Amino acid sequence: MKGTVLVVLALILALLVLSSVFVVDEGQQAIKTRFGEPIGAPITEPGLKWKVPLVDRLYVLEKRFLEWDGRVTNMQTREKQPILVDTYARWRILDPLLFFQRLRTEVQAQARLDGILNGEVRDAVARYDLAELIRTSDREPVQDAVLDSADKLEEIAHGREVIRQEVLKNASQRVRQADLGIELLDVQFKRINYVDAVRDSVYQRMIAERNRIADRFRSEGQAEAARIRGTKERELQSIQSEAFRLAQEIIGKADAEATEIYARAYDQSADSRAFYAFLKSMETYGETFDAETWLVLSTSGEFYRYLNGAR
Repeated sequence: MKGTVLVVLALILALLVLSSVFVVDEGQQAIKTRFGEPIGAPITEPGLKWKVPLVDRLYVLEKRFLEWDGRVTNMQTREKQPILVDTYARWRILDPLLFFQRLRTEVQAQARLDGILNGEVRDAVARYDLAELIRTSDREPVQDAVLDSADKLEEIAHGREVIRQEVLKNASQRVRQADLGIELLDVQFKRINYVDAVRDSVYQRMIAERNRIADRFRSEGQAEAARIRGTKERELQSIQSEAFRLAQEIIGKADAEATEIYARAYDQSADSRAFYAFLKSMETYGETFDAETWLVLSTSGEFYRYLNGAR
């Protein structure tokens, strides 16, 4: 019986010791509370820590940078241009005790930052034109040879980076004035875009511009094709004319040579002239008749005499 009691007491003591020990990680900080009220200084150094079991309660907070991701919000610029603005920010818990007293949790802190940052971004957008929000500095536009555009970009006096710094400065000041125990580190514009209705009209203008460029290219291509076809026809006619001239010259030379050969043949002996006449007759018959032709010869004809003599 006595041994059982000792075992029970040892277990209770072990549970009390374990419940009084906690570990704070490198990226954490903690607040100890007793009956709902914070006690002692915030624990900002990592390591093994102690608390009174069953009485003290531990609230662990982040020491690292935290993210605030804003909602995509419809806003209007100074020239009443409706746009969609998406922003994000980074913040951290600077004073854990003050943070615990004012906000308790990161969810509450995010809710407070929603009101502060969204309000500052909306005010900044309303003070500037769209060109100031989407550009950082003045620059010379790149001339597009395809678009053949000579448009000049609108000059800006501030630019997006200056506006971002202004939002960060004003929002940080409001955070400090609210004594929330947090520090706003950075604010950035994630995306700026037209609303759906305006974006559709912009797309239609882009399509019309591209169609205009395509029509211009087609007309230039058709004109170039007509020029090439005309050049081809002129060159073809020139080549054909030159070929015809050369052919006629060759035919003329051939006829002259043939005439000369004929003349020389007739100047030979009677047998040579007769043989030449026979060959010319054979060539003529070969070009004139075919296998289906009937030939009626006169006994006084030269061909009949040649055939009769050969027999």
